[in-house]
Amino acid sequence: MVLLVLDNGASTIKAGLVDHPTADHPRIVMNAVVRSKGDKTTYIGHELSRCKDYSSLGYRLPLEKGYVVDWDAQKAVWDGILSDEVLNVNPTESTILITEPYFNLPKIQEVYDQFIFEEYEFQAQYRATPASLIPHGTLFDQPGLPPPECMLIVDSGFSFTHVVPLMEGSVVWNAVKRLDVGGKLLTNQLKELVSFRQWNMMDETHIMNHVKETCCFVSQDFTRDLEACRAAPKANPIVQEYVLPDLTKSSAGRVRQADDIPLDTDQVLTMGNERFTLPEIIFRPDDIGLAQSGLPATIAASIALLPADLQGMFYANIGLIGGNTTIPGFEQRLIKELQALAPVGCDVVAYHAEDPTLSAYRAALALASAPDFPSRTLTRAEYLEGGSGAARRRFSESGTERAEGAAKGKEGAKAREVVKAREGAKGKGRQREEPAAGVAGPSKSRPRVRALNPLPRKR
Repeated sequence: MVLLVLDNGASTIKAGLVDHPTADHPRIVMNAVVRSKGDKTTYIGHELSRCKDYSSLGYRLPLEKGYVVDWDAQKAVWDGILSDEVLNVNPTESTILITEPYFNLPKIQEVYDQFIFEEYEFQAQYRATPASLIPHGTLFDQPGLPPPECMLIVDSGFSFTHVVPLMEGSVVWNAVKRLDVGGKLLTNQLKELVSFRQWNMMDETHIMNHVKETCCFVSQDFTRDLEACRAAPKANPIVQEYVLPDLTKSSAGRVRQADDIPLDTDQVLTMGNERFTLPEIIFRPDDIGLAQSGLPATIAASIALLPADLQGMFYANIGLIGGNTTIPGFEQRLIKELQALAPVGCDVVAYHAEDPTLSAYRAALALASAPDFPSRTLTRAEYLEGGSGAARRRFSESGTERAEGAAKGKEGAKAREVVKAREGAKGKGRQREEPAAGVAGPSKSRPRVRALNPLPRKR
């Protein structure tokens, strides 16, 4: 039985096979259908590496705002991954472990199940959020120490930044927080800044994303760096020159080094305070008008909802995953601001892998390699018998079903109390009926209605 691990991110998909020689180095596939205006060709997922002209690429994204909205595009990308050009997997003889968004909608989860079991006919599946997989990985491993029972995962990805606390391997859903800042927003903001100040780059998403990943850093003293750029806009240590690709000899841009010989044909993008004002949005979303707290305050708000005697353990075990956490200076700035928000005596410690974008994938790979993994999966026979309800029951710890089930359970308990009270009052004459807790009982007297402008009485 082949075990396929699919970290289905909104920007890229990380895919690999368990027990394969290259399992630890997955295939990274763009999760989009891309249309190139240069060579007028459409590229699906893995085919983007064949593109020769990266100017004015048009993206058709399967995921918008964190959720799958275009299943035709998503199926096209998945078909390419399963084909012999990438992994060469026969779904009818395979088990799949796939990640899903946080707070995924039940209707979308049903479509996931339909594609996996009815369209592709996988033999079994396991579906989970990225943060819930981290305890199975090596992110928090310390020599001679057991893995922590309390941890907090900061997952800063393409669409959002999530703060997810876990206790004994289970997500504490009532304390999960979301910040509406992700890699997509940062790239779009950089396009607007550069287009207003220098070149019109509104159609150059691919190039500007590379500029963001190459040039940006998180400032440790925002006011000092901003003043340095204001005092000497062209002559300060922060300024970098990014040479745009000419799309004939080179398809990728580069940062100009001190020993580079400038050419008259070079198109140069000067990156000044844009280098650090862009990542600053993660820490100060109100800079662009978002009515949300920054990431440090969001983490503190999440931990405040947890048991008071355990909060210090969450501050001491913060895991960083996702592409935005790779920005230079991100970890140092986050720890610095959290130390000011944490209770006195709490140590603030953050952990990150060598490549945070692969942390969820490698944790999923470790889980799929565990001997008890088959008992965690939902088989195709169970799905055909119980439908998506069987999936909700099986994966109740890895999605929103746990929180929804708890809410429905409370409502059901209240309803049962009301019914029991009414049944107990039957046949007892005019005995007064006591309303159940949390349910308003009948009013004893009918309130009088007084007219605002009463008519005068006739004498």
